[in-house]
Order: sequence, then C-alpha cells, then structure tokens
Amino acid sequence: MGIEEKEKIYGKEAPAITGSFASKRLRPGDTWKIYLQASDPDGDMDQIACTLVQPAKGEYSPSFVKIGEGNSKELSGYLHLNTKSRDGSGWMNFLNVTLTVQIQDKAGHYSGPVHFPLAFQDRFTREPVPDGVFEEQDLGPIMILLSPPDSG
Repeated sequence: MGIEEKEKIYGKEAPAITGSFASKRLRPGDTWKIYLQASDPDGDMDQIACTLVQPAKGEYSPSFVKIGEGNSKELSGYLHLNTKSRDGSGWMNFLNVTLTVQIQDKAGHYSGPVHFPLAFQDRFTREPVPDGVFEEQDLGPIMILLSPPDSG
C-alpha cells in the first residue's frame, strides 16, 4: 500500500514531539531515561524510532519501540536504555554518544528528529527531570547494547 492509500486511511498529519528531556550526564551502568511528549492530530502514532551514534564505532542498528493504542494521539512518558557493559570493564568512562529519536505514524510520516547527547563518567550524577512536565509512564526499552569501539 502506497503513502496516498495510507493517508486516506490514517490522515496526512505527521506526529510532533512537543517536549523532551534526558540527562546529558550519566554514570556508566546506570539506566538512561529519555522523556518525551508527543501528539498527532490524526491519532495514528505507531512507533518510536531510535538511532544511536558512538564516535569511533558509528551508528548502531535502529531500535523501534511500539506505541500502545492508548497513546496514539497524545503521549507522555519515557524510553529507557540500559548502559551496563557486557564485560563490566569500565570502558564506558569518558564515552560520549548521541541518541536521535523520531516518531512514525501508521501512514509513514515521521516527526522531526530530537537529538540527545550523553557523556559517561564515574563521577557524574543524573540531572533531575523537570517537575510536573512528563508522566512517569514507561514507553519501552531502547534495544541497543553499547559495545567497546574496538569490537565488531
């Protein structure tokens, strides 16, 4: 089915990310929460596309998080990324990565991208989430496993 047929069923409006927050600093091994608010006038938000870039490693395969039916018109909550390393060797200390998030609807439209830089260091503490802005609703895991730059 082409985009024109999908637009007849689902509508022509693209979703929009209207608010976002993620700590820019984290200790290696902590869980990173990425908070989002989004809306879609057509009410057909379908999935959240997440891509992560790591210097000297490149871009990981994208991770897609399915949006629940109750959140297809408006959503507020967080995605989460597990940052525990496989070997626990501490290679993540001083690592910097960038996560890009977009929302796709059932017609195939994408929201504009939102970029989240993250720096790891043992001494960092997570920045607090703004009070009263985002719901504490778990939207799902980002299925990307960070690996050392010299691994395959």
